[in-house]
Amino acid sequence: MTTQDFAIEKPDNQAAWSRMSYEQKNRELLERQKRLLDLFLSKHAIDRAQYEKSLHDLTSKFNR
Repeated sequence: MTTQDFAIEKPDNQAAWSRMSYEQKNRELLERQKRLLDLFLSKHAIDRAQYEKSLHDLTSKFNR
């Protein structure tokens, strides 16, 4: 995984994004945030406890 995985969306993806439902957008945002946490963990920018707390907090917010 690289930082390019989190690059700003290209115009063709923006059209797809606009057609997504609210739930689909939330799921996509959750997946992006999880990939970012995975990257931080793999680069040792955060430890396992921080990762698990952040992931728990993130999933709690999206499951409201």
